[in-house]
Formats: sequence, structure tokens, C-alpha cells
Amino acid sequence: MKKSLMLMIAVATLVGCNSTQEKKTSEAVAEEPKSIAIKACTAESMTVDLKETYTSEILPYRENDITPAAQGLHIDEIKFDVGDRVKAGDVVVTLNRTSLKQLEINLATVQDTYDRMKPVHAAGGVSDQQMIELENTLNLQKEMVDNMRRNSEIKSPISGVVTARNFENGDLFASMPILHIMQIDKLKVMANVSEQYYPNVKVGQSVDINVDIFPGETFEGKVTRINPALDAATRTFGVEITIPNTNERLRPGMYARATFNMGKRSGVMVDDVAVQKQIGSSERFVYVIKDGVAEFRLVRDGRRVGSKIDIIEGLEAGEKVATTSFIRLSDGVKVDIINE
Repeated sequence: MKKSLMLMIAVATLVGCNSTQEKKTSEAVAEEPKSIAIKACTAESMTVDLKETYTSEILPYRENDITPAAQGLHIDEIKFDVGDRVKAGDVVVTLNRTSLKQLEINLATVQDTYDRMKPVHAAGGVSDQQMIELENTLNLQKEMVDNMRRNSEIKSPISGVVTARNFENGDLFASMPILHIMQIDKLKVMANVSEQYYPNVKVGQSVDINVDIFPGETFEGKVTRINPALDAATRTFGVEITIPNTNERLRPGMYARATFNMGKRSGVMVDDVAVQKQIGSSERFVYVIKDGVAEFRLVRDGRRVGSKIDIIEGLEAGEKVATTSFIRLSDGVKVDIINE
């Protein structure tokens, strides 16, 4: 009886030990990290076209406000209306000449007084100071008459089309321009270009202009002026692009995209899905795969070319980067690439 009891205790102890060992082995197996299955692509060295597009608005090549030099004058006749075409030198507005006639009468009176005082002054009857004051008054009257004569007929300094008319015949001129004229046989676009391309932009360089109203059609412009100073706030510089518009298909105010060809350079390209945006910031990152381990790495991306993105900084050609399973990935995690 005692032998049987001792045998049962020994068997129970052996079974307990085996169970404990199996549990430890099972826990050890469970603790071993499992590899995450991912897909990956290889960063490739490619030649990248440096084409940059900037949005802007089409502007008239030149524009002018038709405005008299003096206020309070009555408008005699406005010779052109909105949509009419004018040439440089055309008389576009005439003003009432009543004020001019009054000034001419005043000038004649002062001139007569001055002429009569000259011999009196020579005889000593009028002082030098009085003659100087009289001469100043005469010169002032002459200037006023000349100014009024210039403004009695207002000529357009440019050729173009009238785009605004703010008065009617007989109105008293106030502060607003009487007419607004735009030259539109040539147009211009002002683009603010990133500072990194300052050495690439040259006067005379061709620029492709696209507008939404003519989809698929490209208009050629040329760089005519480059601002020599950069905007410290935006790190951009202004570029003026002139566009021929002899058929006047383009109009001021149209939305335009100006595309500059800045040349070519060697770049590192990866699939766009490999480049992720870091939550809470504007930084981009990739997971580089080395020896079956994921490595978190910040990168600086550039142009998108089709389904590829140019990596300017942070990645070398030939390195493998993950393209899936980003939620499960973290720095140092083991991975298995399943698309190879």
C-alpha cells in the first residue's frame, strides 16, 4: 500500500514538472517577435526634369488712367467708350474751356501790368522788389494757363482698349479716372519663383503658359524682367513674363499657370506610396529595409513624376523602402519582403 502511494506521488511530480517545462517553452516561443510581411520597392537613380509651375493672373502689358491734373473741371466730351480702341496720341477727353479762358484773361492783365511797369522801374519809379513780385505773379499765371491748356485736351499715352468709363459728358471731374485704358496686344504674367532657381532663370528664357479656358493648349511667353532682390518673407523672387497676344485670345484677369524648364539633374526616385507624411508636421519619411529590419528615416521630397517621387535628401539609389503595412511598422521591427 505504501509503495503504491509513493509511486503515485512520483508520477504526479513528474507530470507537473513536464507541464511546467512545456509552459515555459510555449511562453518563450510566444515571446519571440514575428516578422511583418511587407511589400517594398528599390530607390532608383534617374534623370529628373526640373520643371516648376507657378500660378498667377494674366495682366495687361501696360495700362493707364486718363485723369486731368486739376479737379473741379467740367468734362466737355468723352470721345471713347468701353471696348473702343485708341492709339497713342489720340485725344480721348476734352474739358470745358471756360476756366481756361478766364485764366487767359488774367494772364493778359498781368502781362499788360508787367509791360507798363518795366519803363517805370527803369526810371526809378518802382522798386526792384515790386518788379520781382510782379514777375513771379506773371510766371505763375503762365504756368496755370499752360497747365490748363494741356488738360483741356487729354491724349492717351498708350495704344489699347478702353476697359472702364467713370463719367459722362458734362460731369464735373472728381477723383476717379475718367477712362482706364489697357494695352492687350501683349500681356504679362508675374511669377514668384523659389530662390533655389535664381541661377536658372534668364531674361529671354521661354516659359509655357496654360489657361483653363483653353485646355490642352500652350502659349509661349518669354522672361522680360527679373527682380534683383528676393522677398525675405517668402524666399521668392519676382519674374515678369511677356506673352504675345496679337489675336487677343487671352485677356487680362485670366487664371494662368507658368511652367519654367530649369534644366535636368540626377535624382533618386521611389514609388509615391513609399513616402509618408508624419502626423502633426509637414515632414516626410520612409522605412528603409536593411538586413530584414525596418529603419525609420526622414526625407526631403521634390517633384512628382507620374507615380514616382524625387527624393532630394535622405535616401540613396539602391536602398529598399517599404510600400505597405505602415501602421504596423516602427523603427527596428523585423520584416519579410513578400514581393520578391
